[in-house]
Amino acid sequence: MLDKLEAIYSRYQEIEQQMNDPQITADMKRYVKLSKDYKDLQPVVKAYHDYKALLDNIAECKELLSTEKDEELREMAKQELAESTEKRDKMEEEIRIMLIPADPTDSKNAVVEIRGGTGGDEACIFAGDLFRMYTRYCEKKHWKVEVVDFNEGTAGGYKDITFNVTGEKVYGMLKYESGVHRVQRVPATETQGRVHTSAAGVVVLPEAEEFDVELNMADVKKETFCASGPGGQCVNTTYSAVRLTHIPTGIVVSMQDQKSQIKNMEKALSLLRTRLYEREYNKYMEEMSTKRKTMVATGDRSEKVRTYNYPQSRVTDHRIGYTMYNLPAFMDGDIEDLIDALQLAENAEKLKESVG
Repeated sequence: MLDKLEAIYSRYQEIEQQMNDPQITADMKRYVKLSKDYKDLQPVVKAYHDYKALLDNIAECKELLSTEKDEELREMAKQELAESTEKRDKMEEEIRIMLIPADPTDSKNAVVEIRGGTGGDEACIFAGDLFRMYTRYCEKKHWKVEVVDFNEGTAGGYKDITFNVTGEKVYGMLKYESGVHRVQRVPATETQGRVHTSAAGVVVLPEAEEFDVELNMADVKKETFCASGPGGQCVNTTYSAVRLTHIPTGIVVSMQDQKSQIKNMEKALSLLRTRLYEREYNKYMEEMSTKRKTMVATGDRSEKVRTYNYPQSRVTDHRIGYTMYNLPAFMDGDIEDLIDALQLAENAEKLKESVG
């Protein structure tokens, strides 16, 4: 373990030197990547220094016990050695998790889609409830939420809604939400008071950056049209909305939430890149889903990941058997404990892989 940490510390020092090189600082793209790598390594470097100091302390205690004759000093050394050894074992476990290679997409922003599934109007209402839940969670994390596109349900909620989430390590936290979310409750439209089961599908994608996808504009068909829905008369009477079709794949994206055609074009291109990136990323996720139960939903979006039972005020995540009985708080965005539990489960599986 110490050898691995020393190699990481050497890399950290190397990056530090490179960041002071005028030739590298002139290349903004490279400098930004180095800055990110430098920041990512800082917690590991701190752990290395703490771990090394602890090992030195253990060695000093052992040395003192082998040479010291004073019984009082020997007793103090024994106590300190026992405490330091216990601390070392705990620190080694933490460092093992830190040394698990991070998924490079975890640090990306996310594109989230929610679609009402089985259950008609009630499924659309539930999709709206999920959107509010994620919005509240993002507010608590100080992440920015920007709605890209939506179609409202006839009785409320959304037939579908797509939104971007921007912040620190967003995708790494939200990726576990992909899959089918099932709700059991008495719908507002139910007159007999019977509990119905409805569902909504959630898809979370890492936002594709410009250099993640090679997009040949010759392969893209652009159409403009008048926007519909909210936005004012100005939006509805000008050709500000944009529809892009990627001819080789048949992927179509539309954008109409901005009054400016240029801004809609920028956002449509960003969404198209994400859709293209998704195709390749799905192959990787399908491979991962065969190894890790926490990620099965991202590899297979028909997989039921969670049940929200209103009569029992219960939330159950089926991947890790996690259950809590405070549904109102959960629906108000208190989902961090579950996400932490999913991350721990995934890390445990990654550790098994690395040992295996």
